[in-house]
Amino acid sequence: MAAARGSRDATSVEVGDKEIRVSHPERVYFPETGATKLDLVEYYLAVGDGIVRALRERPCMLHRFPDGTAGEKVHQKRVPRGAPDWLHTVRVHFPRYNRDADELCVTELAEVIWAVQMSTVEFHPWNSRRADVEKPDEWRIDLDPMPDCGWDRVRRVAGVAHEILDELGAVGWPKTSGGRGMHIYVRIPPDHGFSDVRRAALAFAREVERRAPDDATTTWWRRERDPAALFVDYNQNARDHTMAAAYSVRGVPDARVSAPIRWDEIDDAKPADFTLASMPARFAQLGDLHAGIDDAPFDLAPLLEWAERDDREGVAPPPED
Repeated sequence: MAAARGSRDATSVEVGDKEIRVSHPERVYFPETGATKLDLVEYYLAVGDGIVRALRERPCMLHRFPDGTAGEKVHQKRVPRGAPDWLHTVRVHFPRYNRDADELCVTELAEVIWAVQMSTVEFHPWNSRRADVEKPDEWRIDLDPMPDCGWDRVRRVAGVAHEILDELGAVGWPKTSGGRGMHIYVRIPPDHGFSDVRRAALAFAREVERRAPDDATTTWWRRERDPAALFVDYNQNARDHTMAAAYSVRGVPDARVSAPIRWDEIDDAKPADFTLASMPARFAQLGDLHAGIDDAPFDLAPLLEWAERDDREGVAPPPED
């Protein structure tokens, strides 16, 4: 529970045993809808269990919009100096820059609200946790539509992915991307490094492509893809790649949300159905549709066998990330 009090210039929000000062609560963050910074705070409070579950213990990049979504977007890895001492972080290394960063590592809802106070709209967590950031515990299937790809095609490919997951005995947890695509998450034991998880994801993507050759592609170079195709983006499993979390608002004019959905909703659901305005009531009615995700881990061994089969058959590997 949270209570807010204050003035036009600042509001104090109580989140658990923390009190967070929210400056400029009436600043409009989404000009198309008129939603304000305080509306964003209240949204994340309303879906608190869901957003914390999606972010818990994960290094998290923050997409900040200091002047609202009509202004500049800032990709922030490092927690700034002066952050409260109760904030949890984890240090991660970025080899390509030979630099380290202490990233936010959410353990409670107050940390989410602190980030919103810092003008964060989107939360982009790693697919590993701070106990061992080099061992992912989440395999991510990103159904990424090319510019001329319609939502019906996304739905069809999602159905193929669901069929293959069922055959593997894997439980997939779908959500809208908050854009034009769809994500499916699968929990895995943290037994493999990023390279193996990416190889497994590629093997799965190739199987989707085999079964839906008119709809799906794994072609690496964007310029070589059919502009109406759907790219099964296995590379989102590469190290330090991130995607918007479940329940994350996106920095788009209509304040869409990356929304967990049931498999039986996909035929009727539309990405624009899930917004900052509509999701709190949905969450109150349905709860967190990803609540059981930690209870259904899947061993990647069958997919790594598929990857070895592809290697033996001479299927050309994509470039390394």
